Amino acid sequence: MSVIESITNQAGRLVEDVQGSLKRARVEGERRLLQRQHRAALEALGERTYELVRAERLEGAELSPELAAVESKLMEIEAKVAELDDLQTTDDDADAGKAAEGAAADPAATAFPMVDAPSQPDTGKTGWEAADRFFAPDADATDDTR
Repeated sequence: MSVIESITNQAGRLVEDVQGSLKRARVEGERRLLQRQHRAALEALGERTYELVRAERLEGAELSPELAAVESKLMEIEAKVAELDDLQTTDDDADAGKAAEGAAADPAATAFPMVDAPSQPDTGKTGWEAADRFFAPDADATDDTR
């Protein structure tokens, strides 16, 4: 068997493997899509059943544990929404108070409220001198004679 035939056979097997992998991936994707559609259909069925039971058009005696769980979760969700609204209102009030206080004191604090940097003293040094002072291992060991 020649080298060309060997390479051709290996390439053929590789192509078959890739095609098989692609087919498996496609079928797996279709399966997942069908599962999502099934869950969506079950959700719609559940919502419709819940609406019919609440409207007393469907007897819900057999569904009472599930209905109680749904109502319990709805109440928990409403409580969390109210809690978030309260927190948002409290945060907005606090931010407005801080903004009013800080606006007169520091315009940079108003423009950039997320940055709370302490002011640095003016050493009179600019450019490379300030960089050398900043990056020096020991502030006292900085050579100021440059």
